[in-house]
Amino acid sequence: MIEEKLYRKQENMLRKLRGVRKPLVEDIFKRVAYLGPEDFKVAGYKRTKPVAVFNPGALLHNDRLLLFPRMIFDYYKYVSSIGFVEIKIDDLLDNSLETPIEARILMWPRRLWEFLGSEDPRAFYNKGSYYLLYTGKGFYLDDRNYYRRDVLAFVEYDSSWKLLRKGYFTISEGNETFIPQSNKDSAFIKIEGDKAVLLTRPEIRGKHVCWRCVARLSDLTIDGETLEPILVYEEWELKVGWSTNTVKLSSNEYLVGWHGVILTDYAYRDGFAIVSEEGELLAVSNYLLSPQGLTEEYGDRSLVIFGDGLVKYKELLIWVGGVSDYAIGFFVAELDKVLEKMRWVKGHVT
Repeated sequence: MIEEKLYRKQENMLRKLRGVRKPLVEDIFKRVAYLGPEDFKVAGYKRTKPVAVFNPGALLHNDRLLLFPRMIFDYYKYVSSIGFVEIKIDDLLDNSLETPIEARILMWPRRLWEFLGSEDPRAFYNKGSYYLLYTGKGFYLDDRNYYRRDVLAFVEYDSSWKLLRKGYFTISEGNETFIPQSNKDSAFIKIEGDKAVLLTRPEIRGKHVCWRCVARLSDLTIDGETLEPILVYEEWELKVGWSTNTVKLSSNEYLVGWHGVILTDYAYRDGFAIVSEEGELLAVSNYLLSPQGLTEEYGDRSLVIFGDGLVKYKELLIWVGGVSDYAIGFFVAELDKVLEKMRWVKGHVT
């Protein structure tokens, strides 16, 4: 049984991998800008002003920053869509952004498995196509009954943003297929042909740790044998998850953001990991980004800075994150200063 095998791996690594990090916060990021829902005007939709815009995926294309924010227009049902926004990165960095910024809705719930929302995208560019991994918050139907489930969803667009395909990942091993109650917080590391190396976070029996795996893109299937936990929650945390897309540093080093949810105050605090092209954990930091002050600490879900975009621009690292589930924050640090905070852990497990 796939779930039982994954549970045993998880329990084993919860014992072996703990102790790598400390509950220390050293926030090294400069706050460059915040964009709230009032700073956007949505084209092509009857309602032009969302009530919340947050948790954006991001990609750098020449001198422009492509943003894929989670957008909410409905207060009571909290149903999310995924938008598209394009800004000049130099306008962001020199504080000359003009608002309102035009946005459009790129994707909205259209399937049962995302009926309650399309959430928290992570963007990846591959040979002329744009890929988004996101959370499909929805239902599955069994014997005329609806049951809640969050799936790891995938969508592909061509260079003109024409939708090519859409679906969600399953886990398979032999003739068995398994879909966790929740799978989210995922990012591509590399893609070669049909093979994709992923960072992902399936919920296994109520626990949330960070995994790596190999998947086939042709049928959106994760090979269950390749799933391995590589980063786990520490004793002071409720859970951990991957926060951002990956950023390539060298031929075999990829930087990715992660978050830990703190037991004592339920806050989201963020750090970084370096992984190999196969998803092996090479280095990890303590918390380097944490919500500060009224703007970041107070919102529909307070005390949160959450992914989803990570961009390397010249000597800078830009974290484009959701702020307490209502706005977008742009956080900038020198890449070298982030790398100085990394602790190399390859060979930690014996």
